[in-house]
Amino acid sequence: MKVVILCGGKGTRLREETEYRPKPMVPIGNRPILWHIMKYYAQFGHKDFILCLGYKGDMIKDYFQNYLGHTCDITICLGRDKKTQFHDRHGEEDWTVTLANTGENSMTAYRVKQIQRYIPKGQSFLLTYGDGVSNIRINAAIRAHRKAKKVCTISAVHPAGRFGAISIGQDGMIQTFKEKPQMESEYVNGGYMVCDHRMFDYLPDDPGMMLEAAPMRKLLEDGQLNSYRHEGFWQPMDTYQEAQYLDQLYNSGNAPWKIW
Repeated sequence: MKVVILCGGKGTRLREETEYRPKPMVPIGNRPILWHIMKYYAQFGHKDFILCLGYKGDMIKDYFQNYLGHTCDITICLGRDKKTQFHDRHGEEDWTVTLANTGENSMTAYRVKQIQRYIPKGQSFLLTYGDGVSNIRINAAIRAHRKAKKVCTISAVHPAGRFGAISIGQDGMIQTFKEKPQMESEYVNGGYMVCDHRMFDYLPDDPGMMLEAAPMRKLLEDGQLNSYRHEGFWQPMDTYQEAQYLDQLYNSGNAPWKIW
């Protein structure tokens, strides 16, 4: 199943990083967060990607067009018969990546609408954002979508708290401390969606239309919006602090999404 990833936003709340690069290229460990998302999908057998590019999209194009150069050791012979030797192999050699320019200022619904030509008619596809990681069971979400027979299934996740949560005893001593507690009574759309081809019928040809606005409301009105509840890890990267948090998780070997 093709995986569509929204990679075109300007990431203004992460200006410390996105002034210089698109948000999906912000590194977690030694690779962009976009790579982590793609690597996670690939572990479930989904290796055909469509990237909806926009703001600083040329940097994402360069990364994949020169993937060997970015990920392998290289020997370059600088004589008249210049030769380049790549010394390493990598686990992404069976990936297919379509790099689609969907406009620098386009909103999310329009970005998805523009890649319709890459999804064969009648085929379902996976859809997510290029700035959040999770340990959601992708194929379980697909099964839930097929069982519901609706146009779109979103992953319903618990949002992570922005601040640490503490519990305090009667004597004033702190009993527990959680760095990023989840709000277990609330759910939000965590991306990692499954969509029928009929999804495109809900997307107007309007560069200013957000996927999360009129299209989602219309799906809801038509009874075509399903959910797959995910009770595990989910973390967006909206701020510099969240980028640091994900980087720390990965570098410490405690990244819940790292299943490769």
